[in-house]
Amino acid sequence: MKAIVTGGAGFIGSHLVDHLVTLGIQVLVLDNMASGHLRHLHPLASIQYVDIGSNEAMQHIVGYKPNVVFHLAAQTDVQKSLVDPQYDADVNIGGTINVLEACRKANVRKMIFASSSAVYGNVLKRKVSEKEKIAPISYYGSSKAASEAYIRLYHQLYGIPYTILRFSNVFGPRQTAKGEGGVIAVFLKHIHENKTLFVHGDGNQTRDFIYVKDVVRALMAAIVRGDQEIYHVSTSRKTSINQLVAMLTRIHGGSLEILHTTSNIGDIKHSCLSNRKISRQLLWQPSVELTAGLSDTYAFTKREFDSQGGVSVEASRD
Repeated sequence: MKAIVTGGAGFIGSHLVDHLVTLGIQVLVLDNMASGHLRHLHPLASIQYVDIGSNEAMQHIVGYKPNVVFHLAAQTDVQKSLVDPQYDADVNIGGTINVLEACRKANVRKMIFASSSAVYGNVLKRKVSEKEKIAPISYYGSSKAASEAYIRLYHQLYGIPYTILRFSNVFGPRQTAKGEGGVIAVFLKHIHENKTLFVHGDGNQTRDFIYVKDVVRALMAAIVRGDQEIYHVSTSRKTSINQLVAMLTRIHGGSLEILHTTSNIGDIKHSCLSNRKISRQLLWQPSVELTAGLSDTYAFTKREFDSQGGVSVEASRD
């Protein structure tokens, strides 16, 4: 079996590549390294340094003729999407169309797309199902929703099989302190640097945090199941930012300086996704509790920080 992972040197992509390689699957990564790190890429995976919207990316997909394409490459920073919506659309919508065209030409058996809870916007429900109306409040959420529409249309017109996975707030080792759902990475960076934790608003806003290795398991489950379906990859449990800070304080083992600031434009107040559908149809369930995932991530980021001589990985890279 052959697989292509766009964004495979990034946070979620590199964990997926690790899993694919351990199963003996041939993997080609397409990544422009805008947020990826070569040190996280499995040595048995091949990589081409290309923009996902480029003709070169299309040629690599067509030439490689993969059985499955995992399309994870994206611009994931909500605030950046508000500052530069054209760039957000070029990467997320244009890049997805380019991948779809390549899948059509290469007769790919299936495309699996990483979407987001951001497509819903602010929904005043305890848990959101896949049937909920899409109403994004950021350009990032809009670009993900538009990408989903193109994927469905490409199936209708050309028969390309797909599964769309809408992730809740993914966290875990290798996540950089930016992008969608990166609050845990941001907090951990500040903790290790002995800096203040900035909480936007009153801290009562809630998120559904899902550990990256559980996300990888969902991506793998979608290879053979869930054709032409949309699923939530989530824990179906909400955690407030204040609760998150309390958990991190306990893990850190010392007091933390907290400062509340104004809320960000485009930020969702509450987000919790129902995972009933994916549980029934893909036989998937989250397996890592939030406290365990936070402890593992804290330990990983501390090792990374110490290995750089007390300098954050992002700072050392710039």
